[in-house]
Amino acid sequence: MRTSLSAAVPAVLIVLLTVLVPVSALSAWVDLELDDTDRYLAAVSPLASDPDVQDTVASVITVEAMKNIDVGPLQGTVAQFVHEAARSFTTTEGFQRAWDSANRTAHEAVTDALHDDGGQPVTIDLTPVIEEAKQDLISDGVPFADLIPVRDTSITVLTADRAEELRGSFRWLRYCSVWPAVGTVVLLVLVLGLALVRGGARAGLGAAAAAGGGFVLGAVVLRVLVAVGRSRVLDRVSGSDRDGAAAVYDALTASLRTTVWIVLLVGAVLLIGGIAGRILTARRTLGR
Repeated sequence: MRTSLSAAVPAVLIVLLTVLVPVSALSAWVDLELDDTDRYLAAVSPLASDPDVQDTVASVITVEAMKNIDVGPLQGTVAQFVHEAARSFTTTEGFQRAWDSANRTAHEAVTDALHDDGGQPVTIDLTPVIEEAKQDLISDGVPFADLIPVRDTSITVLTADRAEELRGSFRWLRYCSVWPAVGTVVLLVLVLGLALVRGGARAGLGAAAAAGGGFVLGAVVLRVLVAVGRSRVLDRVSGSDRDGAAAVYDALTASLRTTVWIVLLVGAVLLIGGIAGRILTARRTLGR
């Protein structure tokens, strides 16, 4: 009976840790990063220098501007000129300020869409960006810059139906907060401690190897969830907004991808160390 129970412990440990690792990472991410305005802005602010975001914003400004410009056969040439001028603007400090302002407002849309029943998509309002671009281009004497209309224009990063699908999961993860991560650490310490007390060093090494396997599998599951989430979020975003939305998603989930590598490393150390330790212990026992 005791032998059967001892054999079952590693299997149960792997299952529990495999489940707890992605849940811990996701719940902590929602609570500490996605719900926190300053950390949200810290994640997306560097995107002002991202080529995909800059191209998306320049294209939006160009499309809006060309709605008010009619120069006949020179339409294509003027559109290219306006795009190049707008693209140049996205490298300025003015664009960085406007981008940060737009994303501060966007964070409110993120929290509303994922925690309330508003049924609204998550968008980045580019109105302050276009206003800043217009003033900057006019100051630089760019032709037709005064014809750029300043009206509600946005990039969609999460459609309303996808927000509806994700709302339940995000509410649950938000409720869990950091407690799954605390539970993971407590479980690991408890299992390793019990194994050492009841079975000595050899049992402790076996438990460490089992825990390492759970961490490795959990990290793989987390990476798959991040990839699947990316695919599902972007598959409903229109082609013109897709590159910008992808850049935002990747920026917001960068900490999760870092967590994957950290957990993989910890798991590999536990797994390899536990197995190697058991082999050395067995050799020493046989050598006596």
